[in-house]
Order: sequence, then structure tokens, then C-alpha cells
Amino acid sequence: MTWMTDNIVAVVNGGHFDQPWLQAMLAIMLLISIAWIANWVAKRLVLTLVVKLLEHRPFALEAQHLGSIIARLSNIVPALIIQLGVESVPHLPGWIALFIRSLCAAFIILTIAIALSGGLGLMNDLYQRRPDAANRPIKGYVQVGKLIIYAAATILGIAALMNQSPLLLLSGLGAMAAVLMLVFKDTILSLVASVQIGSNDMVRVGDWIEMPQLDANGDVIDIALHTVKIQNFDKTITTIPTYRLITESFRNWRGMQESGGRRIMRSLAIDQNSIRFLDGQKLADLSRFGLLRDHLDAKRDEVDRWNREHAHDQILDSRRLTNIGSFRAYILAYLKARPDIAADKTLLVRQLAPTEDGLPLEIYAFASTVIWAQYEDIQADIFDHLVAIMPEFGLRLFQRPAGSDLQRATDRQPSQDVGIDRVPGISRSMRA
Repeated sequence: MTWMTDNIVAVVNGGHFDQPWLQAMLAIMLLISIAWIANWVAKRLVLTLVVKLLEHRPFALEAQHLGSIIARLSNIVPALIIQLGVESVPHLPGWIALFIRSLCAAFIILTIAIALSGGLGLMNDLYQRRPDAANRPIKGYVQVGKLIIYAAATILGIAALMNQSPLLLLSGLGAMAAVLMLVFKDTILSLVASVQIGSNDMVRVGDWIEMPQLDANGDVIDIALHTVKIQNFDKTITTIPTYRLITESFRNWRGMQESGGRRIMRSLAIDQNSIRFLDGQKLADLSRFGLLRDHLDAKRDEVDRWNREHAHDQILDSRRLTNIGSFRAYILAYLKARPDIAADKTLLVRQLAPTEDGLPLEIYAFASTVIWAQYEDIQADIFDHLVAIMPEFGLRLFQRPAGSDLQRATDRQPSQDVGIDRVPGISRSMRA
């Protein structure tokens, strides 16, 4: 830059300007003009040429982003010209020249920091195009890198403005470590959480997670350093701190989605007063069911053989078939015959412990789909059929009596007129 400073001095001295302030003003205007021309050349010519070269594959998709980064870096050129050329301005006070140089140095540091931050953003965008990017997101690490870049740029920029060594500021930061730990507490917690979430593969973008304590139930759409965004099924967005994913429990439905089937676990409350042994006529009626015919034949042979072996002649202590057992066998055969129930997964029809609300008969099966609407249709169709066919087995669902049930029971009872004179506690004046 020596040629530029010599030319500035020569132009100013050759103009025969006697006033010192006029010489300083002319030199400053000339320096600014040179910086503006250099900036124009860098952005309009060099930058345009670079962007056109990058538009060819394989850099076509990144050309726009790279162009913005290069445009940001091109701002360094006029700042360098001003920083180096301000020393050649005649009659300029030393403290002003020092301040301009420090300001230009701080601007250059900030510009480089913004460009590096943009480079990290570009790296994250390129990584997102990988097929396994959702499994191992790096957005949190990219944000940590940006935080470190801006922290370093802040220290270097302040040191440049103060015209001091950055080590002096770093030594002062050691004494403020406790304050910094308090200020950046959430950032530190989120950084640790991001590392644990990524290393343990706890959450991915696209996972369906459920956190009732935070009113979140939906798909993960973004995992950042400080926050995780969840789009609920009503299309609202719940934003939760990242560190709460490791400090609180949540349910991840990824395993269900990857398995290809969703669990059905629901009970029918059977009225225990409707449970009976099956007589010959009822057995004949139930043998009409194609799904039950083989089961009833095998079960009758088993019961008859057991009764013969144990010489049970009394009807009370002999083994007999029940309507609840036959209904349970029918449900199992019915579920196995349905193509929308996964045959390679657990399939159970079991009795739970009786309660005051009846005998729970639980169905434990897996629908062969993970699509919510289809799953609900399959589940509803199964229980529609079972509730409708239950009376064929002589069984009833348990249901608490409603007001209409009590009203019908009252209407069936004969009304009894009670003379008012016979009701105790009513005075003669009230009777009148």
C-alpha cells in the first residue's frame, strides 16, 4: 500500500492547498473514493464472475449462499484500504487516525466472523441433504460453533477498539467465570443435552414424541441448541428447552412407527352376572359360528376325556364349557382371521382381575398400520363387531345405570298411594 500513500501525499501537495484542514479533507475524500472504487470492483466484477463459475454443477445449489458469503468478505477490501491509507492523510491528529484504524480493525473482525458463521450455516444446509441427516442432526453443534466464533470476535473487536492485547481481556474473563456461568447457564445445559441427545439417538427430526407435562404431542420439526420445536396434531407449535429432554421423561413413538404396527389394548367390561355354563342347546347354537366350530369340537373332546379320567359323574364338579371362555376363543379366532391385524406380533385375549365395574376382557393386538386414521378405524370396527355379537353368547356389557334406566325401573313398579295423614311429622295445619 506504499504506492497509494505516496500518491495521496503527492496529489495533495501538488494541489498547492495552503490550509492544513483543506489538505486533510481532500486526502480523506480521495481515500474514501479509492475505497469505494475497490469495493465496486470487488462486488460487481470479481463477485459476479465467481458466482457465475459456481453456478455450474456441482455447486449450482450452493452458489447463492456462497455468493452472500463472498459478498460479505468483499467488505474487507475498502476497510483495509482505509485502515492502511489513513496514515498518509496529512495534518490528521494522531488520536483520530488511531481511532479510525481501530474501528476498521474491529469491522474486519466482525465481517470475518459473520462470514464464518455463514459458512457454518452452509455446511449445515449441505449436511441436511444427506439421507441420514434426520438421524444425526448437527444444528446444535453448528450453533455452538457460531457462538464460539462470535464470542472470539467480540473479544478481538473490543481489544482492537481499546488498542490492547486480547490476552488482557481473557485474563479479566477468568475473574468473571462465575458470572459467565450464571449468564450462560441455559446455553451450557443445552449444549450438554444436545451432545447426549445426539450420541444416544434419543430424538430425531420427524419423531413423534409426547410430553404431557409440557402439553406437547406431535412431530419434532426442529432440533436446535436451545430449543426443540414440536408440531402438535392440531398444527400448533410447542417449543421446549433442549435440556428438558434429558431432565424429564417423554415418550418417543419411533419404535412403533419403525415396526409397522400399532398396539391395540382395550378391554370389554363383562357383566359377571351373565357368565354361565353352556348347555347342549347353547353349544349347538354356537357351533353355527364357523370360527368357533373347530374350537368347540376340540374343547368338548378335551372336557369329556378329563371327566372320564377323573370319574366325575356329578354335574356340579365336572368340567364344562362356559360362555365367557367360548367368547374369548371367538375373539381370538376373529382377530387372527382379520388381514389388518399383524400376525407376526403379540396377540392375546385375556381376563383381568374382576373389579366393581365387571370382568375386564382385554384385547392385546397390533394393527398392521401406523397411520392414525386407519388404526382408529380398525380398532372401532373390531369393537363394533364384538359388542354387537356378545348377546349371542349370553353375555352382557357392564354399564353403570343412567338416569333413564332408573326412570324405566321406577315406571315398572306399581305406584302406592300413601295417605298424608299417615305420614309422621306433618302437622294438622300442613295437612289442611
